[in-house]
Amino acid sequence: MKTIEPNLGDLIALRRQAARRASDAATETQEGAATGGVRTTLRLEALAVLAGALIAYDRTGTGWGLFALLFLLPDLSMLGYLAGPRIGARVYNIAHSYLVPLGIGALGLLVALPFALPLALIWAAHIAFDRALGFGLKYEAGFGFTHLGRVGRQDPW
Repeated sequence: MKTIEPNLGDLIALRRQAARRASDAATETQEGAATGGVRTTLRLEALAVLAGALIAYDRTGTGWGLFALLFLLPDLSMLGYLAGPRIGARVYNIAHSYLVPLGIGALGLLVALPFALPLALIWAAHIAFDRALGFGLKYEAGFGFTHLGRVGRQDPW
């Protein structure tokens, strides 16, 4: 029986090829990401939304214990990545879009649900906090590819 032993040159070539593919995918995905002053502006806007959500939450008179308990709840959406990057990005983006908390807050105001507004404000504060830190909406290329730029190490190798 003949055994095939990889040589070092082949392994290096394969690694370079994989790195090139990853770099090409990152470049392609990052073409839609904000950079420079636009990225800074988006992150500063997120800080403003966070401040507004915190002030509004304080005005609701709801206890800060509930805020602390629920603040990280939207991050459970990262479990979607267990099903792969495509589903993970979709689940994460639903949980990290302002549309959901805005809808809950509006519904709560329209039909007088007292718990809806504090819940919506906690959720919006979480999203704003993430965006201020640079964690944006995800692309299907992977968790680190966001509309606010790449999260984590720039070079996968």
